[in-house]
Amino acid sequence: MINARDKFFIIRELSCKYTVKLLCNIAAVSRSGYYKWLNKGKKDISYSELENKILELYNKSKKVYGYRRVKVALLREFGIRINHKKILRLMRKLNIKSVIRKKKFKYKKLKIEYCSTKENILNRNFKAEKINEKWATDITYLFYGDGKKKAYLSAIKDLFNNEIVAYKVSKHIDLSFVLKTVNIAVKLNKNSINGLILHSDQGTHYTSKTYQALLSKHGIIQSMSRRGNCLDNACIENFFWYLKSELIYQNSYQTFEELSDSIAEYIHWYNTERFQGKLNNRTPIEFRCAA
Repeated sequence: MINARDKFFIIRELSCKYTVKLLCNIAAVSRSGYYKWLNKGKKDISYSELENKILELYNKSKKVYGYRRVKVALLREFGIRINHKKILRLMRKLNIKSVIRKKKFKYKKLKIEYCSTKENILNRNFKAEKINEKWATDITYLFYGDGKKKAYLSAIKDLFNNEIVAYKVSKHIDLSFVLKTVNIAVKLNKNSINGLILHSDQGTHYTSKTYQALLSKHGIIQSMSRRGNCLDNACIENFFWYLKSELIYQNSYQTFEELSDSIAEYIHWYNTERFQGKLNNRTPIEFRCAA
């Protein structure tokens, strides 16, 4: 359930299109409460207090937030509006910056079983108009045990709100690992997936008859990237990049259990707390609830 603070934030975002009176009525909040929240951001705040709040938000974000996201978080969490240049100066003074690395796409030649590839229905149109209209899935590898052991993560992302609707971590990259990911997603959304498009690359898991039969059973339409073209599935690659930049590269894991638990915690945080600019500075769950 959305709390009053989040409702006020949404009202502020929509106030350029609709009247505050109408938005407050729809959200069932008072205008006086909204304006009280809005004016909190105009109060004077000392540099030391602002620095403490910036550090608090930065650490809460697992050192992910740069100055632009800190600006949004200050408004969301404390109702404080500060120019982004001022935040950048203070973050430099505090010697903190986002741990996110610059994104680089790696092109790789895939081994394909030509048994049953599918049309690229998605065709890089990553925008969805509703929940469970378009999903994307893929597998990435991760290391643990001083980098000597390999694990695999299969994930499914809803392109409407960028939510990770299902995932599975495994020591083995077998077919059952991918089938379990789909079954989890289906179980959580079983009443609203008929006609859904599920996009993937042309990996052997996704061209297998067993996988395709599972999708067909649940009325899911399969879409596939062109051969060896990772940008056709950039929407899920984007999530893996964030996961590795914000979590994996910042930690080391000795056991598979440590790695698996850390991924579970991150995905929960990603869905429920990590707001995104493309979602009007809401989290995936907030965006879904507001739809």
